[in-house]
Amino acid sequence: MPLAVVESPRLYRQIADQLRHLIDQHEFPVGSRLPPERELAEKLGVSRPSVREALIALEVEGRVRIRMGSGVYIVDPAQAAAHAAGAGFPVEGPFEVLAARRLVEGAVAADAAGQATPAQLAGLAGILDQMEQPGLPAEQLIALDRAFHVEIAAMLGNTVLVRCVGELFDQRMSPYFRQLAQYFENEESWRSAAREHRAIHAALAQGDRDAARATMCAHLQASQERFSQSFGDTDLKRAGERQRRPRPIK
Repeated sequence: MPLAVVESPRLYRQIADQLRHLIDQHEFPVGSRLPPERELAEKLGVSRPSVREALIALEVEGRVRIRMGSGVYIVDPAQAAAHAAGAGFPVEGPFEVLAARRLVEGAVAADAAGQATPAQLAGLAGILDQMEQPGLPAEQLIALDRAFHVEIAAMLGNTVLVRCVGELFDQRMSPYFRQLAQYFENEESWRSAAREHRAIHAALAQGDRDAARATMCAHLQASQERFSQSFGDTDLKRAGERQRRPRPIK
């Protein structure tokens, strides 16, 4: 008998499963507002970013609707069913992906600082010049953002690393990540990212391994924090909180 490896569900999936069960049991009627993120996190014994990932997953499924500055509301079951057929959990949540990128791309940037050629640095600067043009649509900004990160990996001449960095970046192309970006990406967030990119480029141009690693890690940490903003309640916490197995909501 063929057996599959049994894996523990990701934390945000466990949270989403609990909330979905409570919705199905009519603990939260259609049109009602879920408790604030902070309250959910306290009752579950998890971090607020983990709750936020679960809420985004439920919105992609069509089970809830997020209204920025107001809260998270239960959607009519018929509308939810229309979404459910095409919806599914990604393997990893966005904060897990960003944490992995910070580790991998920090190391890549450090090595690239000692190997980047003048031509490669000029190409990287050209990508940044394009990103800083006003009025670019989100799709073009994302494509240029990807090109920036992949180009740094290409400086090492290792196709495996190029593919790894590209595939990690491409996780943001999922409906789940796009839904998250819809709330937290804007002109100001892209301007911040551009400044962080310039700092990375400067460290690479100086051949400073430590600075290249630090600026890349700072950029990806800042990206994680930009996606960790609240949907409406206060007392924002950093996305780096230690995650624990959620407790049942009582």
